[in-house]
Amino acid sequence: SPPAKASETTDNGAVITINYSQPSVKGRTIGKDLEPMEGKVWRTGANKATVFEVSKDVKVEGKALPAGKYGLFTIVNGDEWTIIFNKTADQWGAFSYKEADDALRVKVKGDKAKDFSEKMTFAVDKKGKVSLMWGDKQVDFKVK
Repeated sequence: SPPAKASETTDNGAVITINYSQPSVKGRTIGKDLEPMEGKVWRTGANKATVFEVSKDVKVEGKALPAGKYGLFTIVNGDEWTIIFNKTADQWGAFSYKEADDALRVKVKGDKAKDFSEKMTFAVDKKGKVSLMWGDKQVDFKVK
């Protein structure tokens, strides 16, 4: 699971940076042989927890998130994804994750991706749309 980084300066001047490790599907089934597992907290990547950083105060899906570094976790329930920004950015996997340290949680709908992503990939665009592509899944959330 090689290290990867997605970074973009949005139209409103906020720099969004995501540092993560890219697991590969390798013929396995997501949700069965491979995370995320239904209803369980996932580190949203591999190895160390994914780090989501914003250079200034922003709103994620309309909810306030102060500038800083966060551990990015997710929970999938059917097509609903809970995106979690945890105050502990530097942690291994989700093993030491504590809900009490969450700075923000938002819920978004997941979609079927246009293209299959063998490696889990994040993308950020100028308008602040953050996309997670993994297997046949795509999850987007807005940062303004």
